[in-house]
Amino acid sequence: MDHFDGKVAIVTGAASGIGKEIARALLARGATVALADNHAANLATAADELGRQKTEPHVVDVTDAQAVADLVRDVAARHGRLDFMFNNAGIAVFGNAQDMTLEDWNRLVDINVRGVIHGVAAAYPLMIDQGGGHIVNTASVAGLVPTPSGVGYSMTKHAVVGLSSSLRIEAARYGVRVSAVCPGFIDTPIVQNAKVIKLDRERMLREMPVRFHSPVALAQAVLHGVERNRGIIVFSGFARFGWYFHRLSPAFMTRMLAAGARRNPMLAE
Repeated sequence: MDHFDGKVAIVTGAASGIGKEIARALLARGATVALADNHAANLATAADELGRQKTEPHVVDVTDAQAVADLVRDVAARHGRLDFMFNNAGIAVFGNAQDMTLEDWNRLVDINVRGVIHGVAAAYPLMIDQGGGHIVNTASVAGLVPTPSGVGYSMTKHAVVGLSSSLRIEAARYGVRVSAVCPGFIDTPIVQNAKVIKLDRERMLREMPVRFHSPVALAQAVLHGVERNRGIIVFSGFARFGWYFHRLSPAFMTRMLAAGARRNPMLAE
């Protein structure tokens, strides 16, 4: 029997990008998927595209703890359980740290960290009570290695990795699994919608030293990792390369990033 067939999943940030492709992949494997996003129009379009027979669109702002709790409770009540919670919603801000406002820092934390916490706080006790489940938190390779010109973003993704890795140990005794997804550069709207501070967005994207990967390929890798209960799911050769060398020699990785930063337009005003 397929690992996802007949299972119930919630995916946040499901109106586009990684979230929509994870939902699509889950549906193809036989799951019922609750799509959650705060963009109502995009969410409706995604639900129509994916097919409303096994999708349930919910307009939810992940920064609202009560709204996320209500979502989890309502989906579990309707289907009798919740098997997968994909905390995927997130934003990005790029620019040098000294140019970021307190509002920039707070918005990153509210969505990228508190949004995940709200999903965990709602789904984890329920999964303990039902005797199992899998929480999947979308982080980034920026949560595994230093990220100049993305300090705030990297901070939040390191927090998601730390939360996931620590909770994974606690949750195992209850039969609940926890994974962190750490992709490299993925071609999604988050790149185009990211706030950039004193940067040339088009030049930055044009001169990136690595290619962007399809969210479709990432979604397949995510389900593969979830099925095998991997704690850290790293996608793309570039991301694995960076993670490997940072673990092997943090000093070497820091020097390499510093050298690259001097040439990368992400650091050029």
